[in-house]
Amino acid sequence: MSAFPTGVAVITTYGPDGLPRGLTCSSLASVTSEPPTLSVCLNTRGETLRALRTHGAFAVNLLHDGGRGAAEVFAKPVANRFEQVEWRPSPGAGLPWLVQDAFTTADCRVSDLIEIGDHTMVLGEVTGVVQDSGTPLLYGVRRFAHWPGGAVPGPRPSPEGVAS
Repeated sequence: MSAFPTGVAVITTYGPDGLPRGLTCSSLASVTSEPPTLSVCLNTRGETLRALRTHGAFAVNLLHDGGRGAAEVFAKPVANRFEQVEWRPSPGAGLPWLVQDAFTTADCRVSDLIEIGDHTMVLGEVTGVVQDSGTPLLYGVRRFAHWPGGAVPGPRPSPEGVAS
């Protein structure tokens, strides 16, 4: 599957100690629109999954083409990953939001966990989204690239003045 290009996300949550945890993930999918649900597949033995199980919520930070550094930091066993990126709590659920590297962040509440081999599929109901415009970062054939179509537009105001 390494030949199949996909978007790059960093999954973040908090550990039992209140410190942020995260990892780079390219196995992300939209499952359903009602209720809005995403799936991510994480290593069953990983620290981020253990933290996510305990916290019960996670953020999906969709990286833009300037987020390659964050993707690489969160893909390797690096100590103090969050000291190497700019982050803050997301406006809704207060989950770790990679403010400089993500053009969209979705807060999710864990709705189910399904173990499959050495990974666990995590289903998360989306509880909030922060979106700006940005060109998605892609990964495939063991290299990074940017979305050839250019920037994805940010939310547009609805007639009532609320972003949609």
